[in-house]
Amino acid sequence: MRKLSLRLPRTRRGQRRAVQGVMLGCVLALAPATWMHAAADSRVRTVADVPARDVAVVFGAGLWKGRPTPYLAHRLDTAAELYRTGKVKVVLVTGDNSRVEYDEPDAMRAYLAERGVPDGRIVSDYAGFDTWDSCVRAKEIFGVHRAVLVTQGFHIERAVALCGAAGVESYGVGVAEPLDATWYYGETRELFAAGKAALDAAFKPEPTFLGRKEPGVAEALAADISPSAGHSSEGAVPAP
Repeated sequence: MRKLSLRLPRTRRGQRRAVQGVMLGCVLALAPATWMHAAADSRVRTVADVPARDVAVVFGAGLWKGRPTPYLAHRLDTAAELYRTGKVKVVLVTGDNSRVEYDEPDAMRAYLAERGVPDGRIVSDYAGFDTWDSCVRAKEIFGVHRAVLVTQGFHIERAVALCGAAGVESYGVGVAEPLDATWYYGETRELFAAGKAALDAAFKPEPTFLGRKEPGVAEALAADISPSAGHSSEGAVPAP
């Protein structure tokens, strides 16, 4: 078999061009992540210091035997805390329900209800197939213009950046996790997801499923359920 070998340029000019090419490649590879960090700068907060908004958006993160995975459960625990402390009035749960046997939003709704969030304050988005879809649908389908986003720390910058590109002015609460194998997988995945996120923000593709406008958020805000005290009323507008 013939051996493959990497030959470096022999001339100084060739070597200089090779180095410049490598540097350009690194810059292009890092550009999406740099854009996400800049777009989310100062908008990632904690439960204690995040500004109050009418709506929290919780992104799906998988089910195990019909129940939220630990990472998704931690997101929902944080959303329930935001509701209890009066930081939000309504929780929009967005996830995958592309198959009859797989229903993230209903599992998320049940989990929140078990933790004291009234069912009338929970709204389900069954077509949140990825972060971009969830952000666009929050704005275009559910009429959300301002929100608190809830997801893990490694994902929160991408969520804030994409929702901003979709027209949702948002702050994010990044849920802390131990540095286990799942965390490292999520952190690594974000390096590749950054490129798609930059393309989504630039070209603004239509979500997998858009559909008609839904009044769920507006109806939940108008429902006769006493919210926690000390809350400002910013967030969604009634869908037409």
